Amino acid sequence: MSYSFQTNVTSLVAQENLRVNSDFQSKTITRLTSGYRINSSADDAAGLAVANGLRSDTAELTQGVQNANNGTSILQIVDGGLNNISNILDRLKTLATESASSTFSGDRGTLNNEYQSLLTEVTRQASNIGLSTGAVGGRYNTDLGVYIGGGEGVQANGNVSIDLSGNSNRVDANSLGIGSSSVSGGGTNLISGTAVDLRTGTFLTGGTQAFTFNVGGTQVVATVGGGASGLSGQALVDQLNTQISSYGISASVDANTGQLNFSGGSTAFNVTAGTASAGSAIATAAGTATNTSLTTVSGQTTFGTVAGSAEVLTFTIGGNNTTVSLATGTTLAQAISQINGTMSSLGVHAQLNTAGTGLDLQGTAAFTVSSNGGGVTGAFALNTNTAQTVTAPVANAASNGNALLALTAITNAIAQLGTVQGKVGAGENMLNYASQLAQSQISSFSSAQSAIRDADVATEAANLTKAQILEQSSVAALAQANSAPQQLLKLLQ
Repeated sequence: MSYSFQTNVTSLVAQENLRVNSDFQSKTITRLTSGYRINSSADDAAGLAVANGLRSDTAELTQGVQNANNGTSILQIVDGGLNNISNILDRLKTLATESASSTFSGDRGTLNNEYQSLLTEVTRQASNIGLSTGAVGGRYNTDLGVYIGGGEGVQANGNVSIDLSGNSNRVDANSLGIGSSSVSGGGTNLISGTAVDLRTGTFLTGGTQAFTFNVGGTQVVATVGGGASGLSGQALVDQLNTQISSYGISASVDANTGQLNFSGGSTAFNVTAGTASAGSAIATAAGTATNTSLTTVSGQTTFGTVAGSAEVLTFTIGGNNTTVSLATGTTLAQAISQINGTMSSLGVHAQLNTAGTGLDLQGTAAFTVSSNGGGVTGAFALNTNTAQTVTAPVANAASNGNALLALTAITNAIAQLGTVQGKVGAGENMLNYASQLAQSQISSFSSAQSAIRDADVATEAANLTKAQILEQSSVAALAQANSAPQQLLKLLQ
């Protein structure tokens, strides 16, 4: 090794070691003050990428736990509402049981007033908990997806599904099948319109079927369809009910025969089934049904207009006579309107017959009607000039028939409500289990991230002491190295 004034190699080596030791001390201080081993990509690029992924998963799961808690809270609100509706059904069953006894001597009308108000309350509460028909009332009548995460990149695995969709998960009165039930006095309302068993299988696959209802002077056409895959009989009956319930009529599947039944209480109506466009029909084509809880009498099968002379109809109800005069030229529609305008308040209703070419009369009690005049044609003249007297049959149903039907409907409603309650309860449990797993994953991911990114304080404290000593030693050595060239001056003395 040569000695030179120009290049102090020893000083350069000392400076380099001082820089290295200074950097070592700086990194150690940074780790101790931040708490992280990795403070930049340069520290450990691969480790930082893994740690960032774990941190992102932890953030997702943390919010997922909050989602699960929110979902559980909503289901608990729904559960409370379902429990309240269950209590109302208990009261409805109590009223129906009281009215179902043939020895009941009180006023069934009073019982029915409370019964009907409770049906309204069921629908109101069902809407408030989001399990009713309609856009607002049915906000939870869908497949509720609560995203929690933790699916290792597979979103489906991070989502908890609580399926409350479809008519079977609605708990308003109509959806529970009790919307048109009654505990008032009167006969059975269920009317068989078909021999098709709707309890099993799918119907109207790729097709539709229309039902024509005559309700007073109004004709209503309700069309149901099964879509590409078809629907169960109950689902199609639910479709019918959404279209006809506002007219006081409801459809149902008979629990014993599986046949399509219609209930109308005191509503006068008849119905004719159309032909299915495709798939299995839910009612025999051209099958008809009439509200047999009412007394019924038919006029002419085909009635165009009153001709020859005016036709005077005399209705006798409980010994009292009421007349309706149909002037010459009165059409079928005008006759129905005129009869209803006078007689509906007395419990007698006119409507189109099932063929749509004549009229029927239905009443809530026994009545007679006589026709006088009409000359050539009339509603009841039957092409003669002599008076016609037709006595309507007396309703043969028991006074507790409606209540007995209501009991069956309520029993079915309780079973349907229980199914919905089971789904809600299962959903609460699933969210709790999912939340517990997410909490466990948060702990595991946080631990894994810590092992990669966090600083080992004990090690870094020891490193800091080492770095300080090395830096001090480097400074001292550098001072000695810098003074070495001055020693060469002695060679020139």
